[in-house]
Amino acid sequence: MDRPSAFAENRFLGDKRTLQVYDLDEVTDEEAMAVVLDELISAETFTCFGPDTLAEARNRGYRPTAL
Repeated sequence: MDRPSAFAENRFLGDKRTLQVYDLDEVTDEEAMAVVLDELISAETFTCFGPDTLAEARNRGYRPTAL
């Protein structure tokens, strides 16, 4: 799976609408993740975290989602 160029160095990507965070290094269903990424990019409802950790995503209220 190709990551969006803006997030090539990020592992965790969040969806601002649902407060779900996706681990781009642990993708099991690449087709489903590609659909999610396309939707997030087109809707401009994504965010990344600094530091790029799951703990930081949880600190901001995001919940992990597996795809």
